[in-house]
Amino acid sequence: MRIRKAHITDIKEIQKLVNEFARKEQMIPRSVNELYENLRDFVVAEEKKKVVGACALHILWEDLAEIRSLAVIKEFQKKGIGRKMVSSCLKEAGELGINRVFVLTYQPVFFKKLGFKDTDKASLPQKIWGDCIRCPKFPECDEHALIINVQAP
Repeated sequence: MRIRKAHITDIKEIQKLVNEFARKEQMIPRSVNELYENLRDFVVAEEKKKVVGACALHILWEDLAEIRSLAVIKEFQKKGIGRKMVSSCLKEAGELGINRVFVLTYQPVFFKKLGFKDTDKASLPQKIWGDCIRCPKFPECDEHALIINVQAP
């Protein structure tokens, strides 16, 4: 298993994976166009040349980024793949000088184990008016907002 930056040839697999979770209302769906535009945000987990997981670090402001579109194929879940992808994204945030990273999630326990802390969604205005407005659950969001402070290496 290896975690690497996404390649252009991974886009269709990333979309398939992310939109499978979106159909279950566990994340926002992503179009192929949106994924191409945000390719540099993504890391993937690869097993025997097959994409089995994806995760993005999306920069929103000079000191704020979001972990988004974290998805792992069901048979590869509970093996530390999600943790490794999030850790890779947090490392990149630190290298870029971004000191705060948040997530909106239905899996708060997972992120709390990685050091994220609860935060008020109202403290994330860039997010609320960005992606969230496209969500069918907006404005009645039931996701948990968590944030972590990242140190530069």
